[in-house]
Amino acid sequence: MTKKKSAVLLIVLLALVLSAGLIWYVNRPQASGGAKAITVEVVHGDGTTKRFPIRTDAETLRQACEEQKLIAGQEGEYGLYVLTVDGETADESLQQWWRITKGGAEHFYGVEETMIQDGEQYEFTLKTGW
Repeated sequence: MTKKKSAVLLIVLLALVLSAGLIWYVNRPQASGGAKAITVEVVHGDGTTKRFPIRTDAETLRQACEEQKLIAGQEGEYGLYVLTVDGETADESLQQWWRITKGGAEHFYGVEETMIQDGEQYEFTLKTGW
């Protein structure tokens, strides 16, 4: 009887250890997603604003935003011409376009040429009028 009780106790302890290990594995901390943390703020046509914190290893703003499926557009002579940001598409018949700023200041580069660094913030604002 003693051997039987010891075997049952051993099986119960082993099951508890395995259960604890499984619970830890399922709830373990996940990798944060990348070495760089940037913020992209979108100012929609109706004036509402939405912020997107992004962790990435991407080198360009285009790569980081496309990873998040935040932007879409047409390939052109100078790279991606951004037409859609956060699901809102610029209506070219109304002369709408997406303006990109960096930290609230003028930014004279497209998403293709914009090399990102940790801690930066970019803004996409829907503008009307050429």
